Amino acid sequence: MAFGTSFAPWAEVYYRLESGGNTKVLIVDDNLLLASLLQIMLEDEGYETRCAGDGQEGYAGYLFFRPDIVITDLLMPKANGIELMKNIRRQNPEVKTIYMSADLHPFSPLLQEEKSRYPVGILPKPFSKENLLNLLAELAHRGNEGIPLDSPEHRSIAE
Repeated sequence: MAFGTSFAPWAEVYYRLESGGNTKVLIVDDNLLLASLLQIMLEDEGYETRCAGDGQEGYAGYLFFRPDIVITDLLMPKANGIELMKNIRRQNPEVKTIYMSADLHPFSPLLQEEKSRYPVGILPKPFSKENLLNLLAELAHRGNEGIPLDSPEHRSIAE
């Protein structure tokens, strides 16, 4: 029985490393409490994270941190999430992105365009930890390498 009790913590560590691995995630949200909670949650899952409080800070954070995935709120001061990603995509057009907002409707046409062109996920607020982790894992591990942007496989990642 000692084997089972000592093995379980190692299995959990292995699972967490497999979940997040060394995937770098930039969290951009003007709600600093939410950003901090997401940071703690993702770091517990093995992701390496940084936070920024608005679109301008997010762009500077991207340049410094070079994350694999950007999680950004849509409505923020100084630069909204779409503007932030336009700036970032000048550096890296294929950066994976999760847009989150309590009100996605005003951004629907822009989000549809984003989903058709880039590796994008959409997360309506409020959302569960499970929904976020599933979307992150899909973007991080399936990736879009070698998948044409207009293919059904690419679109399924974005939906």
